[in-house]
Amino acid sequence: MSVSTAQVTHPITSEELIQLLEGLQQRSALAEAGILLGCLALSWLLLRLWRGAKGDPHSVWFGRHVVDGVLFPVLALFLSLAARRMFLGVLPLTVFRLVIPVLASLAVIRLTVKVLRVAFPQSHTVRVVERTVSWLAWIVTVLWVTGVMPMVMGELEDITWKIGATQVSLRNLIEGSLSAVLVLILSLSLSSAIENKLLKGATDNLSLRKIAANAIRAILLTLGLIMALSAAGIDLTALSVLGGAVGVGLGFGLQKLAANYVSGFVILAERSLRIGDLVKVDNFEGRITDINTRYTVLRSSSGRESIVPNELLITQRVENASLADNKLMLTTVVQVGYGTNLTTVMPALRDAVTAVPRVVAEPSASVFLSSFASDGLELTIAFWIADPENGQLGARSAVNLVILDTLNRLGVDIPYPQRVMHHVNAA
Repeated sequence: MSVSTAQVTHPITSEELIQLLEGLQQRSALAEAGILLGCLALSWLLLRLWRGAKGDPHSVWFGRHVVDGVLFPVLALFLSLAARRMFLGVLPLTVFRLVIPVLASLAVIRLTVKVLRVAFPQSHTVRVVERTVSWLAWIVTVLWVTGVMPMVMGELEDITWKIGATQVSLRNLIEGSLSAVLVLILSLSLSSAIENKLLKGATDNLSLRKIAANAIRAILLTLGLIMALSAAGIDLTALSVLGGAVGVGLGFGLQKLAANYVSGFVILAERSLRIGDLVKVDNFEGRITDINTRYTVLRSSSGRESIVPNELLITQRVENASLADNKLMLTTVVQVGYGTNLTTVMPALRDAVTAVPRVVAEPSASVFLSSFASDGLELTIAFWIADPENGQLGARSAVNLVILDTLNRLGVDIPYPQRVMHHVNAA
């Protein structure tokens, strides 16, 4: 796949530049300008009807106001080319020769900028790439309109060198690079659109959609890379040697990295861990916020985040508090005096704990006589919560306050540690 400038429009030679300036002063230029304005208005109207009354401000294709999307310059370019063909031989088409390259450059700039912003929203390098692409596109447009571009391309064609058995010119390399960038941008755009479509409205099957999105992105980028290498004039048979080298590297130095990637796809495929699960691994407890192909992100209730390699989640024991359901059992311990009437206290404590807002009714709270301690009777209160993602300390504190209030209301003493000292008089 290569970009051929002869397929866009006919260049204006340097001798025709004066005729171009004179043609812009003719009355026919006003007619051409009116036709082009009609093409722009028709493009806006069609896209406005297609998008609907309410648009997405983050849309790559439509943008916030239609005119700032990718489809507007593309559709205007096609309508302008169709109008130029219709009025060929009727009008001088001077204005068309200026506007069509401008619309083509605008479409390339919009596509590059919009896709890169969606694919890499947090990258600071994107702004540099945006400015570079914009400057290159407008410089090429000016060179094409002024007739300098054919001479530049001819000079680039004369600069050649050998890569193996292949003769490559600088022009072929530039055209191949532009084609490669275009293919990769289209691959990123298509994969981002598919990923957004898959993840939109996902609930219980979020993990499967995530693995499908990652697989589609990897396939599209791989196909785009192969097409980009072919467009740049690189012999694809060399990939077999590269594939062998990569295989050797994976077998030795990259085996851990490969194991993490394979483990990530296994986790997403078998759904043993899902985004939103509360897990404990390697003495770190937190909620899964993201599952990538190489690592999984856990966020604890204190706000700390842990990046866990996926191989660790496959080879070690992982406690998942949300695999069957989100309910989690908590316990707290309190002591009462040996003379306490437990037949009255234990049901009162159970009813009081059940009334706590975060404690669920089913399974119900339970009170057990767990031990005969040295200072009193030890009672263990077990209760369940359905929102462990909101933290466990707050729920346990609320239950302890209710227990203390209930014991005080019933007049039950909480025994203090007691020690008996014997004083022996020395004879």
